[in-house]
Amino acid sequence: MKIIIVGAGQVGTTLAENLVGEQNEITIIDPDRHRLSELQEKFDLRVVIGNGAHPDTLEAAGADDADMLIAVTSTDEVNMLSCQIAYSMFNTPTKIARIRSEQYIRYKDKLFHNQDMPVDHLIAPEQLVTNYIKRLIDYPGALQVMEFASGKVSLVAVKAYYGGKLVGRAISALKQHIPNVDARVAAIFRQGRAIRPLGSTVIEADDEVFFVADTDNIRIVMEELQRLEDTYRRIMIVGGGLVGAGLAKALEHTHRVKLVETKLERAEYLSATLEHTLVLHGDASDQQLLSEEHIEDIDVFVAVTNDDEANIMSAMLAKRMGAKKTMVLIQRSAYVDLVQGGDIDIAISPQNATISALLRHIRRGDIVNVYSLRKGAAEAIEAIAHGDEKTSKVIGRSVNEIKLPPGATIGAIVRGNTTIIAHGETVIHTDDHVVLFLVDKKYVSDVERLFEPSALFF
Repeated sequence: MKIIIVGAGQVGTTLAENLVGEQNEITIIDPDRHRLSELQEKFDLRVVIGNGAHPDTLEAAGADDADMLIAVTSTDEVNMLSCQIAYSMFNTPTKIARIRSEQYIRYKDKLFHNQDMPVDHLIAPEQLVTNYIKRLIDYPGALQVMEFASGKVSLVAVKAYYGGKLVGRAISALKQHIPNVDARVAAIFRQGRAIRPLGSTVIEADDEVFFVADTDNIRIVMEELQRLEDTYRRIMIVGGGLVGAGLAKALEHTHRVKLVETKLERAEYLSATLEHTLVLHGDASDQQLLSEEHIEDIDVFVAVTNDDEANIMSAMLAKRMGAKKTMVLIQRSAYVDLVQGGDIDIAISPQNATISALLRHIRRGDIVNVYSLRKGAAEAIEAIAHGDEKTSKVIGRSVNEIKLPPGATIGAIVRGNTTIIAHGETVIHTDDHVVLFLVDKKYVSDVERLFEPSALFF
């Protein structure tokens, strides 16, 4: 596939890194010559210096025969105009834009059409991050929660702790512990390395365990791996930007929410627009403010300003003053693994959420949902089984019979409104939604080919 990426910032660079090794022809546009030079040294791709919203620049990038344009600069208007020119002048089939402004997102159904604003797929990073954090708050103790098939089934990552019922026992014991709940361990990472999960595999403390289950059963399975945390009630949010305000709005009817904002004008606006959130004007790294607001009673402290260092420092202070759980938004991907652990319980990368959303529209074949995991090394995929037993490599075959690439696991199948946790004898039917986990994303193209219906084969 020939793909043009407009913008070589963190999202554009990470996206190029994810796609360049998958038989794609990547061209990236950016006005920063030095940044492009660094990219060209690292990856096998083309670069074009210039403004991605200029026709001549797009033409130099090969827009006349590109399959897809992805505009992910930091400016919404540049992204939208890039898509417009790609449509009007080059008839580019698929156009994706990153849009951050709440104004554009609010009216997206009226704005984004081929004749008006030809953006085929809109990616809103702040909205994605807000939804991601809310899922973590809904499932206390989870490191990641990924939903598939319209939320019917979930893939959840948790850290196994001493005291968990299944810790020190084989995976096969899971069915004995919860006989009325079906779940499957899709992957285990131990000290950063993937371990193939067999029935005889013993789960150890500190293992990072990915399991698949019906969404309604997530908490039951989590309890097998760690002492189940109480439902979060009291939330303190630091930062009144799009993420902080959106999160407060999503939580304020079910939780007791406090929001801290440093800018007086923004704090006054949020106080007037949020219904049940207590908005505080101040600095969350102020020990006196945290003490006055009884930080020791806060269940989750969520720092989501645009300043990584401010988020980290305020969360560390809050944890040491008694906050039970801390989550921080980290813009610089290199910081995520460095800060997670200790006083920072969960570090959240907006780039990961954005890349996952972008990959859903890029993956070929019948793949409808993708999550990029573990700094892009692994992926979780939802694919639809199309065709019939004669044209499909998966339909009519049991899981044991399907030739999956190394390290791939089929975790669940959604058939209509029914969730089926996959086992070796489970047979795949036409139109099943199949949830897979790939330990190594380099095999994504193999999965794509596996689910592509073909002509009759013998």
